[in-house]
Amino acid sequence: MKKIGTLISGCVMIIFLLALQREQVRTIYIIGDSTAADKDSHTFPETGWGMAFAKMFNQQVKVDNRALNGRSSKSFKHDVGKDGSAVNHWKPIFENLRLGDYVFIQFGHNDEKIHKPAVGTSLEEFEQNLTFYINQTREKGGIPILLTPIVRRKFENDVLVKTHGTYPAIIRKVARDMQTPLIDMEDKTTKLVMSYGVEDSKKLFLHVNSGEKNYPQGKKDDTHLNTFGAKEVARLIAEGIRDLQLPIQDNLILK
Repeated sequence: MKKIGTLISGCVMIIFLLALQREQVRTIYIIGDSTAADKDSHTFPETGWGMAFAKMFNQQVKVDNRALNGRSSKSFKHDVGKDGSAVNHWKPIFENLRLGDYVFIQFGHNDEKIHKPAVGTSLEEFEQNLTFYINQTREKGGIPILLTPIVRRKFENDVLVKTHGTYPAIIRKVARDMQTPLIDMEDKTTKLVMSYGVEDSKKLFLHVNSGEKNYPQGKKDDTHLNTFGAKEVARLIAEGIRDLQLPIQDNLILK
């Protein structure tokens, strides 16, 4: 009887632990630049895709958007604060990463600015930085996901021009070499912007007329998204999650 009682207790504990695992909230951290970052009311309707992405999951997934304006794979971990002190935006993420958490890594827009030494990276350094984030994430039992940068709206002769040089190719190379899941947002957003065409694609980006509350002189920004564009880009990332058959696809509430 004692053995049976012990066996039953063990089974109950296993069931409890499995239920607890299902109940555990997973966190998706986003690290990247201004195209993904949260924006305040003073820059509306500018919207980072991370803001729309955070609304796409049920309560079992929390999106913690740490992307920041102007950051590169270098300056995200080697930044300078307003008081001149060294700042590492990655460190608190690493310290709080738990088994099963995700880190969505999207850099490239600012790494290509090699004329800015504090931000720009060589292709070799870019590869090293991506490798660093992947290794650190895996060290804590997390799941790294690489994303190529979204495209800018730059047309020449009605054809969208790619502006990120070789940086997206480095991301794809790292994904292959390190067997890391990749969502190719350069490819996906190229198709998206091309589907709208030269004029209608302005609907995706921060194009506002003069007289707008936050932009009295108007704004024509072909890099950053508006609220509609952010939703469209987030939808493509959700599509990428399903393409990769990541477990968090079951937590998506946008079908």
